[in-house]
Amino acid sequence: MKKLALLAVFGLLTFGTFAQKLGHINSQELLSLMPERTKAETALQDYAKGLESQLMSMQTEYQSMIEDYQNNEANYDDLTKQDKIAEIQGLEQRITTFQQSAQNSLQKKEQELLQPILEKAQKAIDEVAEKGKYTYILDSRLGVLLYQKDSENILDKVKKELGL
Repeated sequence: MKKLALLAVFGLLTFGTFAQKLGHINSQELLSLMPERTKAETALQDYAKGLESQLMSMQTEYQSMIEDYQNNEANYDDLTKQDKIAEIQGLEQRITTFQQSAQNSLQKKEQELLQPILEKAQKAIDEVAEKGKYTYILDSRLGVLLYQKDSENILDKVKKELGL
């Protein structure tokens, strides 16, 4: 009987050491509340508008070259026709290259602008987790949270940590 009681006490102590405190947060909601996110989105939109303006300028030039060629094709000799076609094809290739480069540049700019914001949010989450002695914080936005009855949403604590 003593062994059974001792085993039960040992079992409860062991179970208690494995108790874990869970928390969850919607990281997308947190990021949307951060004023830095709005500034980053505005900067990214301005950057995208600049790239779009350059592209529009190139496309306008392309349309102009095509119209000029079509209007004057009858007056061109074969050598001039070949030269004009080569110019149009060259511009077409530059436009395609610019579109690809602009897309890559836009992605890099977005990463550059968002990285400090993500790091700030992660730091606040880490601090709340340490202060609250959480074992796990799950991101409910990613769909990895299947059951949250015993989980605490720490969004308000992280907002407080960030001064939001």
